[in-house]
Amino acid sequence: MQELLHEPVKGKSELGELLGLMHYMEGLRLISAVELVAPTSDENVTVTDTELSGVPVRLFLPQRPPGGLRRAVLFFHGGGWCLGDAGMHGYDLMSRRISNELNAVVVSVNYRLAPPHRFPAQFEDVYSVTKFFLQDKVLSQYGVDPARVCVAGDSAGGNLAAAVAQQLSEDPEVKTKLKAQVLIYPALQALDLDLPSYRDNAHKPLLPRALMVRFWSEYLSAEPALRAAMAAGRHVPPEAAPLLPLLDWSRWLPAAMRGAHAYEGPALGGAGLARRFPALLDPRACPLLAPEARLRRLPPAFVLTCEHDVLRDDGAMYAARLRAAGVPVTHHHAEDAFHGAMTFLAWPLELAVGHRLFDTCMGWLKENL
Repeated sequence: MQELLHEPVKGKSELGELLGLMHYMEGLRLISAVELVAPTSDENVTVTDTELSGVPVRLFLPQRPPGGLRRAVLFFHGGGWCLGDAGMHGYDLMSRRISNELNAVVVSVNYRLAPPHRFPAQFEDVYSVTKFFLQDKVLSQYGVDPARVCVAGDSAGGNLAAAVAQQLSEDPEVKTKLKAQVLIYPALQALDLDLPSYRDNAHKPLLPRALMVRFWSEYLSAEPALRAAMAAGRHVPPEAAPLLPLLDWSRWLPAAMRGAHAYEGPALGGAGLARRFPALLDPRACPLLAPEARLRRLPPAFVLTCEHDVLRDDGAMYAARLRAAGVPVTHHHAEDAFHGAMTFLAWPLELAVGHRLFDTCMGWLKENL
């Protein structure tokens, strides 16, 4: 996620919302706009802003001769479904490097954001672009090998990548199968916001629990009541009871991540929650809720999690469930990293851990895509 914002910035956005001047996310969006860079080609990659299937994308085309058909990566940026842009410096740099180092076509999607757009708008945009790109005529137009296409994303984008991979596996209109999925500290469920990682990292910088609750609530509903219910753990519909074993962290988390925490499971809320907030139970919004039969059809996965991250356990549980379903999984857990670390690739936000995580991800793609 690219919400690398200091507390004073968040404070100004909160003040603006209290005064009725702007929505909180609109305030954060104004700040993140400073990060935008124009689509600028270089000696290695041609970069253009265009549209695919009516959705804005930033397209990265390698300039060196392909020596055959190319790989392709459909990339979905993070930002809590509310922030972010393919044109932000961090995402532009990541896509540019993926294109150059893999000699791959990279399609970075500028899906609609909340507010005003709520689920399923974000999912529909990335799915529409992916399905369009996977057509034989489009793959041929860009010189892409249909057997070497993957979806990838970080944080909210990792959520979207997982959901797209699931939906594609069941779409009879799509003949081309994904080769891989890359899920970088993904957000994968909104029912249990009291996982060990949420407890351990509730007040950590970049993505504290309160901000993640805000992102989820903005994505799933326009009703302010959902945020309060999620913050208090009163948002779980009674209809979710049969799904809770799918995110039972006492089963799916490794012992080191469970730590000394005791499993109780989320408490069920009042009647009517499923009707008011149906997205809470929808695997397109919460891919960890998909049944094992659906997971079995998925392509090999690279899942990155970071120790100091509220979303750590989402990714770790998904990796475990994919593995149990027979899907080849590489789960890379970074003990020294935090949410958003991979975007710290260039001055003034450059860290060795960012380069290490990016290089690890690239190494996996070179071997598996």
